Amino acid sequence: MPKLEEKQKVVQQLQERIDKAGLIIFTDYRGLNVEEMTTLRNRLRIPGVEYRVVKNTMMEFALENCGYNEIVNQIDGPNAVLFSDDDLVTPAKTIYEFIKERKKLEVKVGIVQGQVVASDRIKALADLPPKEVLLAQVVGTMQAPITSLVYVLNANITGLARAIDQIREQKAAG
Repeated sequence: MPKLEEKQKVVQQLQERIDKAGLIIFTDYRGLNVEEMTTLRNRLRIPGVEYRVVKNTMMEFALENCGYNEIVNQIDGPNAVLFSDDDLVTPAKTIYEFIKERKKLEVKVGIVQGQVVASDRIKALADLPPKEVLLAQVVGTMQAPITSLVYVLNANITGLARAIDQIREQKAAG
């Protein structure tokens, strides 16, 4: 009985992790040695990110309990699962950078904010610019109309000043 209770506890913890995570990536880690797996885990040491090997049966129960039945048949074979709570882009970037370097890891499927996505959608997420760049782009876009308004107002004031100056010159000459 203690073994069954232990397994139920693991499934419960996985369910909580699935519910909490904004990004979940299932990877096939075949071909990675211990050193490479340690390197990847070290790169993923970001607050709110966890990368671990999970038994398929435990993960299948947790996924079914969380309503992700369609993923169960896609996670056969050895699986390492990435859970990220807040940051959706950086962990995906890290995984794909590692794949580019080692060519041993394979992304199977993922869950992004509650939606099941194929590996190509996770790749698209990884290709997004960093958060800081996106924020700078938003701020730049917000500033553009204000900057244009300042130029227009400045041009009107400059035009008015020139017109008054020309009137002054005409009166001085006449």
